[in-house]
Amino acid sequence: MVSPGIKTYSAKKEDIEKKWFLVDAKGKNLGRLSTRIAKILRGKDKVLFTPHVDCGDFVIVINARHIKVTGDKINEKLYYRHSGYVGNLKSTNLRDMLDKHPEFVLRHSVRGMIPHNILGRQILKKLKIYAGDKHPHEAQKPVVLEV
Repeated sequence: MVSPGIKTYSAKKEDIEKKWFLVDAKGKNLGRLSTRIAKILRGKDKVLFTPHVDCGDFVIVINARHIKVTGDKINEKLYYRHSGYVGNLKSTNLRDMLDKHPEFVLRHSVRGMIPHNILGRQILKKLKIYAGDKHPHEAQKPVVLEV
């Protein structure tokens, strides 16, 4: 039994210190990379984690074009989109998506791992993904994160 004098601490927005992390996705597995990024964005790696407060950090991902997947997912995994018109469901496999929109593949994967509400949309804005190895966030002095 917990003594009545001890209260659960709930982190406030102003108590949280936001950091910037840089992740190189070259040769990394899509799922394992996505889970690690989602954890950092959400703030679950911090001691002060509070589920209803955005206490996560910013994540910059470079070389998103060079993500790898296991098995034959590169040909079999499909991404769907629909225009709203009857019979207009389009599908694209992972290989084509990595060629045309490599940022979308990683963002889509991470989006599925964070809450699907207002807080989740706020968290996803802290994810910056670039297909190449250049990024415009040098001023934030990101810490290189090994995944």
